[in-house]
Amino acid sequence: MVTVVAEESDAQRVTLGTWPTPLEPAPRLARALGLGDGDLLVKRDDLIGLGGGGNKVRKLEWTCGAARAAGATVLVTTGAPQSNHARLTAAAGARLGLDVVLVLAGTPASSASGNLALDGLFGARVVWAGDTDAQQLAATADEVVERLRKDGAVPSLIPFGGSSVLGARGYALCGQELLAQAPGLSHVVVAAGSGGTMAGLVGALGADRVLGVHVGAVADPAATVAGLVSGLVETPCDPAALRVRTDQVGAGYSTLTEPVMAALTLAGRTEGLVLDPIYTGRAMAGLVAAVEDGDIVPGQRTVFLHTGGMPGLFGHAATIARAEGALG
Repeated sequence: MVTVVAEESDAQRVTLGTWPTPLEPAPRLARALGLGDGDLLVKRDDLIGLGGGGNKVRKLEWTCGAARAAGATVLVTTGAPQSNHARLTAAAGARLGLDVVLVLAGTPASSASGNLALDGLFGARVVWAGDTDAQQLAATADEVVERLRKDGAVPSLIPFGGSSVLGARGYALCGQELLAQAPGLSHVVVAAGSGGTMAGLVGALGADRVLGVHVGAVADPAATVAGLVSGLVETPCDPAALRVRTDQVGAGYSTLTEPVMAALTLAGRTEGLVLDPIYTGRAMAGLVAAVEDGDIVPGQRTVFLHTGGMPGLFGHAATIARAEGALG
Protein backbone atom coordinates (compact mmCIF):
# COMPACT_ATOMS: atom_id res chain seq x y z
CA MET A 1 0.00 0.00 0.00
CA VAL A 2 1.30 3.46 -0.95
CA THR A 3 1.28 6.21 1.68
CA VAL A 4 -0.77 9.18 0.49
CA VAL A 5 0.47 12.58 1.59
CA ALA A 6 -1.90 14.15 4.15
CA GLU A 7 -3.26 17.63 3.60
CA GLU A 8 -4.69 20.29 5.91
CA SER A 9 -7.84 20.28 3.76
CA ASP A 10 -8.94 16.93 5.25
CA ALA A 11 -11.25 18.78 7.61
CA GLN A 12 -12.92 20.64 4.70
CA ARG A 13 -14.31 17.53 2.99
CA VAL A 14 -18.10 17.43 2.71
CA THR A 15 -20.11 14.22 2.63
CA LEU A 16 -22.02 13.74 -0.63
CA GLY A 17 -22.16 9.93 -0.87
CA THR A 18 -22.69 6.84 1.26
CA TRP A 19 -19.56 4.76 1.81
CA PRO A 20 -18.33 2.18 1.11
CA THR A 21 -20.00 1.42 -2.20
CA PRO A 22 -20.83 -2.26 -2.84
CA LEU A 23 -18.39 -4.73 -4.33
CA GLU A 24 -20.34 -7.40 -6.20
CA PRO A 25 -19.30 -10.70 -7.80
CA ALA A 26 -19.85 -11.03 -11.54
CA PRO A 27 -19.48 -14.78 -12.24
CA ARG A 28 -21.42 -14.91 -15.54
CA LEU A 29 -19.42 -12.03 -16.98
CA ALA A 30 -16.21 -13.61 -15.66
CA ARG A 31 -16.95 -16.88 -17.46
CA ALA A 32 -17.80 -15.03 -20.68
CA LEU A 33 -14.42 -13.30 -20.52
CA GLY A 34 -12.56 -16.55 -19.90
CA LEU A 35 -11.92 -15.98 -16.19
CA GLY A 36 -12.91 -18.13 -13.24
CA ASP A 37 -16.27 -17.67 -11.52
CA GLY A 38 -14.75 -15.93 -8.51
CA ASP A 39 -12.14 -13.86 -10.35
CA LEU A 40 -14.20 -10.79 -11.25
CA LEU A 41 -15.79 -8.24 -8.92
CA VAL A 42 -17.57 -5.00 -9.80
CA LYS A 43 -17.07 -1.92 -7.61
CA ARG A 44 -20.42 -0.16 -7.84
CA ASP A 45 -19.56 3.54 -7.78
CA ASP A 46 -22.48 3.95 -10.15
CA LEU A 47 -24.65 3.41 -7.06
CA ILE A 48 -23.44 6.52 -5.23
CA GLY A 49 -26.75 8.22 -4.59
CA LEU A 50 -26.14 11.86 -5.46
CA GLY A 51 -27.36 13.06 -8.84
CA GLY A 52 -27.60 9.69 -10.57
CA GLY A 53 -24.32 8.36 -9.19
CA GLY A 54 -20.81 8.09 -10.53
CA ASN A 55 -17.16 8.49 -9.66
CA LYS A 56 -17.10 12.28 -9.73
CA VAL A 57 -18.89 12.39 -6.38
CA ARG A 58 -15.79 11.14 -4.56
CA LYS A 59 -13.77 14.03 -6.04
CA LEU A 60 -16.49 16.61 -5.44
CA GLU A 61 -16.53 15.85 -1.72
CA TRP A 62 -13.05 17.39 -1.61
CA THR A 63 -13.26 20.15 -4.22
CA CYS A 64 -16.69 21.35 -3.06
CA GLY A 65 -15.54 21.15 0.54
CA ALA A 66 -12.64 23.46 -0.27
CA ALA A 67 -14.96 25.79 -2.19
CA ARG A 68 -17.43 26.02 0.67
CA ALA A 69 -14.62 26.59 3.20
CA ALA A 70 -13.45 29.50 1.02
CA GLY A 71 -16.94 31.07 1.13
CA ALA A 72 -17.99 30.28 -2.44
CA THR A 73 -21.54 31.07 -3.51
CA VAL A 74 -21.34 29.59 -7.02
CA LEU A 75 -19.51 26.64 -8.55
CA VAL A 76 -18.18 26.87 -12.10
CA THR A 77 -16.87 23.93 -14.10
CA THR A 78 -16.28 22.80 -17.69
CA GLY A 79 -16.99 19.74 -19.80
CA ALA A 80 -18.45 18.17 -22.90
CA PRO A 81 -22.22 18.48 -23.51
CA GLN A 82 -22.84 15.06 -21.92
CA SER A 83 -20.33 15.57 -19.09
CA ASN A 84 -20.98 13.33 -16.08
CA HIS A 85 -18.80 15.64 -14.01
CA ALA A 86 -20.91 18.67 -14.97
CA ARG A 87 -24.10 16.80 -14.04
CA LEU A 88 -22.74 15.83 -10.63
CA THR A 89 -21.34 19.30 -9.97
CA ALA A 90 -24.87 20.59 -10.58
CA ALA A 91 -26.24 18.00 -8.15
CA ALA A 92 -23.59 18.82 -5.54
CA GLY A 93 -24.41 22.50 -5.81
CA ALA A 94 -28.09 21.75 -5.26
CA ARG A 95 -27.24 19.61 -2.21
CA LEU A 96 -24.99 22.32 -0.73
CA GLY A 97 -27.14 25.33 -1.60
CA LEU A 98 -24.67 26.76 -4.13
CA ASP A 99 -25.43 28.11 -7.60
CA VAL A 100 -23.79 26.27 -10.49
CA VAL A 101 -22.66 27.49 -13.91
CA LEU A 102 -21.57 24.84 -16.44
CA VAL A 103 -19.32 25.97 -19.29
CA LEU A 104 -19.84 23.33 -21.98
CA ALA A 105 -18.25 22.84 -25.38
CA GLY A 106 -20.61 22.92 -28.35
CA THR A 107 -23.98 24.57 -28.89
CA PRO A 108 -27.50 23.99 -27.53
CA ALA A 109 -28.28 21.89 -30.61
CA SER A 110 -25.17 19.71 -30.29
CA SER A 111 -26.59 17.31 -27.71
CA ALA A 112 -29.93 16.48 -26.16
CA SER A 113 -31.40 14.56 -23.25
CA GLY A 114 -29.12 12.45 -21.06
CA ASN A 115 -26.99 14.46 -18.68
CA LEU A 116 -28.26 17.78 -20.03
CA ALA A 117 -31.79 17.03 -18.86
CA LEU A 118 -30.46 16.40 -15.36
CA ASP A 119 -28.32 19.56 -15.46
CA GLY A 120 -31.53 21.51 -15.94
CA LEU A 121 -33.40 19.52 -13.32
CA PHE A 122 -30.71 20.37 -10.75
CA GLY A 123 -30.94 24.08 -11.58
CA ALA A 124 -27.60 24.65 -13.27
CA ARG A 125 -27.08 27.45 -15.80
CA VAL A 126 -25.25 26.46 -18.99
CA VAL A 127 -22.88 28.72 -20.90
CA TRP A 128 -22.20 27.27 -24.35
CA ALA A 129 -18.63 27.82 -25.51
CA GLY A 130 -19.11 26.66 -29.12
CA ASP A 131 -16.75 24.38 -31.02
CA THR A 132 -13.55 24.78 -29.06
CA ASP A 133 -10.49 23.02 -27.71
CA ALA A 134 -9.64 22.41 -24.05
CA GLN A 135 -7.52 25.56 -23.76
CA GLN A 136 -10.23 27.80 -25.17
CA LEU A 137 -12.87 26.12 -23.01
CA ALA A 138 -10.79 26.87 -19.91
CA ALA A 139 -10.37 30.48 -21.06
CA THR A 140 -14.15 30.84 -21.41
CA ALA A 141 -14.59 29.46 -17.88
CA ASP A 142 -12.10 32.04 -16.58
CA GLU A 143 -14.15 34.78 -18.26
CA VAL A 144 -17.32 33.46 -16.63
CA VAL A 145 -15.64 33.43 -13.23
CA GLU A 146 -14.51 37.04 -13.69
CA ARG A 147 -18.01 38.18 -14.69
CA LEU A 148 -19.52 36.46 -11.67
CA ARG A 149 -16.98 38.10 -9.39
CA LYS A 150 -17.76 41.55 -10.83
CA ASP A 151 -21.46 40.86 -10.21
CA GLY A 152 -20.75 40.30 -6.51
CA ALA A 153 -20.73 36.50 -6.43
CA VAL A 154 -17.97 34.39 -4.92
CA PRO A 155 -17.17 31.83 -7.63
CA SER A 156 -15.08 28.68 -7.24
CA LEU A 157 -13.70 27.04 -10.39
CA ILE A 158 -13.92 23.25 -10.10
CA PRO A 159 -11.31 21.60 -12.36
CA PHE A 160 -12.19 19.71 -15.54
CA GLY A 161 -13.45 16.27 -14.57
CA GLY A 162 -12.92 17.18 -10.92
CA SER A 163 -9.34 16.03 -11.44
CA SER A 164 -6.79 17.75 -9.24
CA VAL A 165 -4.48 16.50 -6.54
CA LEU A 166 -7.16 17.43 -4.03
CA GLY A 167 -9.94 15.66 -5.95
CA ALA A 168 -7.81 12.55 -6.43
CA ARG A 169 -7.84 12.05 -2.67
CA GLY A 170 -11.38 10.73 -3.10
CA TYR A 171 -10.03 7.78 -5.08
CA ALA A 172 -7.16 7.22 -2.72
CA LEU A 173 -9.90 6.54 -0.17
CA CYS A 174 -11.63 4.27 -2.69
CA GLY A 175 -8.39 2.31 -3.04
CA GLN A 176 -8.35 1.82 0.72
CA GLU A 177 -11.98 0.63 0.57
CA LEU A 178 -11.00 -1.94 -2.03
CA LEU A 179 -8.10 -3.25 0.06
CA ALA A 180 -10.58 -3.89 2.88
CA GLN A 181 -13.26 -5.39 0.60
CA ALA A 182 -11.03 -7.51 -1.66
CA PRO A 183 -7.78 -8.49 0.09
CA GLY A 184 -5.25 -9.84 -2.36
CA LEU A 185 -6.66 -8.08 -5.40
CA SER A 186 -4.40 -8.19 -8.45
CA HIS A 187 -6.01 -5.71 -10.85
CA VAL A 188 -8.38 -2.75 -10.79
CA VAL A 189 -9.62 -1.83 -14.27
CA VAL A 190 -10.88 1.73 -14.69
CA ALA A 191 -11.62 4.26 -17.41
CA ALA A 192 -8.89 6.91 -17.65
CA GLY A 193 -10.50 10.23 -18.53
CA SER A 194 -9.30 13.43 -16.88
CA GLY A 195 -6.99 11.31 -14.74
CA GLY A 196 -8.01 11.86 -11.13
CA THR A 197 -9.77 8.55 -10.56
CA MET A 198 -6.84 6.48 -11.80
CA ALA A 199 -4.36 8.71 -9.96
CA GLY A 200 -6.07 8.22 -6.61
CA LEU A 201 -6.19 4.45 -7.10
CA VAL A 202 -2.51 4.36 -8.03
CA GLY A 203 -1.74 6.43 -4.95
CA ALA A 204 -3.43 3.86 -2.72
CA LEU A 205 -2.71 0.60 -4.55
CA GLY A 206 0.47 1.20 -6.53
CA ALA A 207 0.94 1.43 -10.29
CA ASP A 208 1.23 -2.31 -10.88
CA ARG A 209 -2.34 -3.08 -9.75
CA VAL A 210 -4.24 -0.37 -11.65
CA LEU A 211 -5.07 -0.72 -15.36
CA GLY A 212 -6.40 2.49 -16.90
CA VAL A 213 -8.22 2.45 -20.23
CA HIS A 214 -7.75 5.71 -22.13
CA VAL A 215 -11.03 7.25 -23.38
CA GLY A 216 -9.58 10.14 -25.39
CA ALA A 217 -10.39 12.95 -22.94
CA VAL A 218 -6.77 14.17 -22.65
CA ALA A 219 -3.85 14.10 -25.07
CA ASP A 220 -1.38 12.21 -22.86
CA PRO A 221 -3.15 10.10 -20.23
CA ALA A 222 -0.01 8.63 -18.67
CA ALA A 223 1.61 12.04 -18.15
CA THR A 224 -1.66 13.49 -16.82
CA VAL A 225 -2.13 10.69 -14.29
CA ALA A 226 1.54 10.69 -13.28
CA GLY A 227 1.40 14.41 -12.55
CA LEU A 228 -1.55 13.95 -10.22
CA VAL A 229 -0.02 10.92 -8.50
CA SER A 230 3.20 12.86 -7.93
CA GLY A 231 1.24 15.48 -6.00
CA LEU A 232 -0.52 12.82 -3.97
CA VAL A 233 2.35 10.61 -2.74
CA GLU A 234 5.84 11.20 -1.41
CA THR A 235 7.72 9.71 -4.39
CA PRO A 236 7.32 11.19 -7.91
CA CYS A 237 5.48 8.93 -10.35
CA ASP A 238 7.11 7.89 -13.61
CA PRO A 239 4.55 7.86 -16.46
CA ALA A 240 6.29 4.82 -17.90
CA ALA A 241 5.46 2.85 -14.75
CA LEU A 242 1.70 3.23 -15.31
CA ARG A 243 -0.47 0.61 -17.00
CA VAL A 244 -2.51 2.54 -19.58
CA ARG A 245 -4.25 0.94 -22.55
CA THR A 246 -4.76 3.33 -25.47
CA ASP A 247 -6.38 0.87 -27.88
CA GLN A 248 -10.05 1.63 -27.19
CA VAL A 249 -10.35 5.28 -28.26
CA GLY A 250 -11.23 4.57 -31.88
CA ALA A 251 -12.01 7.69 -33.91
CA GLY A 252 -12.27 9.88 -30.83
CA TYR A 253 -13.81 10.59 -27.44
CA SER A 254 -17.45 10.86 -28.52
CA THR A 255 -17.49 7.97 -31.01
CA LEU A 256 -18.95 4.50 -30.54
CA THR A 257 -16.65 1.64 -31.59
CA GLU A 258 -17.56 -1.97 -32.28
CA PRO A 259 -15.51 -3.33 -29.32
CA VAL A 260 -17.29 -0.89 -27.01
CA MET A 261 -20.74 -1.81 -28.34
CA ALA A 262 -19.84 -5.47 -27.85
CA ALA A 263 -18.71 -4.71 -24.29
CA LEU A 264 -21.94 -2.83 -23.50
CA THR A 265 -23.96 -5.77 -24.78
CA LEU A 266 -21.88 -8.35 -22.93
CA ALA A 267 -22.17 -6.58 -19.57
CA GLY A 268 -25.89 -6.05 -20.04
CA ARG A 269 -26.69 -9.61 -21.08
CA THR A 270 -24.53 -11.41 -18.52
CA GLU A 271 -24.99 -9.29 -15.38
CA GLY A 272 -27.65 -6.67 -16.15
CA LEU A 273 -24.97 -3.97 -15.86
CA VAL A 274 -25.62 -0.70 -17.69
CA LEU A 275 -22.44 0.88 -19.02
CA ASP A 276 -21.99 4.04 -21.07
CA PRO A 277 -20.30 4.33 -24.49
CA ILE A 278 -17.61 6.83 -23.49
CA TYR A 279 -16.16 5.72 -20.15
CA THR A 280 -17.30 2.43 -18.66
CA GLY A 281 -17.95 0.87 -22.07
CA ARG A 282 -14.36 1.60 -23.08
CA ALA A 283 -13.11 0.32 -19.72
CA MET A 284 -14.99 -2.96 -20.23
CA ALA A 285 -13.66 -3.25 -23.79
CA GLY A 286 -10.20 -2.75 -22.31
CA LEU A 287 -10.83 -5.52 -19.78
CA VAL A 288 -11.90 -7.85 -22.59
CA ALA A 289 -8.72 -7.03 -24.51
CA ALA A 290 -6.54 -7.42 -21.41
CA VAL A 291 -7.83 -10.97 -20.88
CA GLU A 292 -7.44 -11.79 -24.57
CA ASP A 293 -3.79 -10.68 -24.64
CA GLY A 294 -2.88 -12.28 -21.30
CA ASP A 295 -2.39 -9.12 -19.24
CA ILE A 296 -5.11 -10.46 -16.92
CA VAL A 297 -5.33 -14.22 -16.46
CA PRO A 298 -7.62 -16.68 -14.64
CA GLY A 299 -6.94 -16.99 -10.93
CA GLN A 300 -6.19 -13.30 -10.43
CA ARG A 301 -8.70 -11.32 -8.37
CA THR A 302 -9.82 -8.50 -10.67
CA VAL A 303 -12.03 -5.51 -9.89
CA PHE A 304 -13.90 -3.61 -12.59
CA LEU A 305 -14.57 -0.10 -11.30
CA HIS A 306 -18.02 0.93 -12.51
CA THR A 307 -17.71 4.71 -12.54
CA GLY A 308 -21.31 5.35 -13.59
CA GLY A 309 -22.35 7.48 -16.55
CA MET A 310 -25.70 5.88 -17.38
CA PRO A 311 -27.43 9.23 -18.12
CA GLY A 312 -24.88 9.83 -20.87
CA LEU A 313 -26.03 6.66 -22.60
CA PHE A 314 -29.39 8.31 -23.27
CA GLY A 315 -27.68 11.35 -24.79
CA HIS A 316 -25.64 9.24 -27.25
CA ALA A 317 -27.81 8.76 -30.31
CA ALA A 318 -25.66 6.14 -32.04
CA THR A 319 -25.66 3.85 -29.01
CA ILE A 320 -29.39 4.20 -28.42
CA ALA A 321 -30.09 3.37 -32.07
CA ARG A 322 -27.94 0.23 -31.85
CA ALA A 323 -29.55 -0.87 -28.58
CA GLU A 324 -33.09 -0.33 -29.85
CA GLY A 325 -32.23 -2.13 -33.07
CA ALA A 326 -31.38 -5.26 -31.05
CA LEU A 327 -34.92 -5.57 -29.68
CA GLY A 328 -36.61 -8.80 -30.68
